[in-house]
Amino acid sequence: MKERLLSLKEEALSELSQVENQQQLNDLRIKYLGKKGPLTEILRGMGALSAEERPIIGQVANEVRGAIEEVIEAKQADYNAAETNARLAAETIDVTLPGRPAARGAVHPISKVIQEIEDIFVGMGYTVAEGPEVEQDYYNFEALNLPKNHPARDMQDSFYVTDEILMRTHTSPVQVRTMEKMKGEVPVKIICPGRVYRRDDDDATHSHMFTQIEGLVIDKGIRMSDLKGTLLQFVQELFGKNTQIRMRPSFFPFTEPSAEVDVTCAMCGGQGCRVCKHTGWLEILGSGMVHPRVLEMAGYDPEVYSGFAFGLGVERVAMLKYDIEDIRHFYTNDLRFLKQFVHL
Repeated sequence: MKERLLSLKEEALSELSQVENQQQLNDLRIKYLGKKGPLTEILRGMGALSAEERPIIGQVANEVRGAIEEVIEAKQADYNAAETNARLAAETIDVTLPGRPAARGAVHPISKVIQEIEDIFVGMGYTVAEGPEVEQDYYNFEALNLPKNHPARDMQDSFYVTDEILMRTHTSPVQVRTMEKMKGEVPVKIICPGRVYRRDDDDATHSHMFTQIEGLVIDKGIRMSDLKGTLLQFVQELFGKNTQIRMRPSFFPFTEPSAEVDVTCAMCGGQGCRVCKHTGWLEILGSGMVHPRVLEMAGYDPEVYSGFAFGLGVERVAMLKYDIEDIRHFYTNDLRFLKQFVHL
């Protein structure tokens, strides 16, 4: 039996030396070390040996198994290393190649204009105030000199939730809430950015939802000239130092006197073009002196205090600033449109 084991060892090592691939190695592992292999068969026959022969044959059998396993493991390690090297070679990255550029986002043009306007007014000493978009009728209308059944309410066709709750039609309610919090103290100097909602047919220049920024100043001795100077500085910082304004008489229930404000056309510099309909001017915002009744309802004595207010549509400003012809571009999430603002 000893000679048979040694012969088996030589036969196995001879065949292993000629192995050329992983499959052949696995086949020889099963052939010599498997449950049905010759080595296992020899070990099963050890029961017929004498007590003196068993340890000798057992030792030889273990040596034969060890020699075969050692060669198999060495060859298996070689195949594993070759496989790893081949995979690394196939997956090699050329670090000298330029990387794939990552897609960069950009601030939305509406957000960008809001930030610019906020920066301008914060630099002038204003603070930013916010309020709810779902508003009470009292703050949206009544506290702004628009009582029930007032005909001017028709100017702002509204989305009502209940008889007393609606989607705010302007950001002026924030001004009322701020004046209430101040409890008659001055100065009040705020701007109020936010979304507003009106029942309107969407087209190139109108939207049922848009963004407003309103401003409010209350103190002693505030005059119309302060309003004009503030707006002139604002438009010159936003559109350029050569921009001029003109104020036209208008009507708003919460200001008296009231004025529409135009700016010189940014496209033609006031010379006249298709954008400004050859007038040289573009309407940009509404403004006026705070109505005495509004001051009184908010807890300010109109005989002592005065103030001015103004409001502008951010989309309108963005359309003028970036020469955009259709307000709907701001809300359709078209990447072809938005990518134009990545580097602005």
